[in-house]
Amino acid sequence: MSASCSRPACQRSPAATLTYDYASRVATVDHLAPSHPMQYDLCVEHTERLSVPNGWSLVDRRIGSVVDLHGRIAS
Repeated sequence: MSASCSRPACQRSPAATLTYDYASRVATVDHLAPSHPMQYDLCVEHTERLSVPNGWSLVDRRIGSVVDLHGRIAS
């Protein structure tokens, strides 16, 4: 696990791991995982403020939901 959040200049402890699936246009937030060069560890603040590009979906596996682009849980 990384020692701090992956966001530049943020020194907070990581709380979640972010991965991107570019082919499917899905960003996934998961419980903190062992460090990997294709994953980003984020602190609580940056995880909560996370947004994805237009046309992408955000899946938060910590709560088992798909979140739409406006942060609402998709049905």
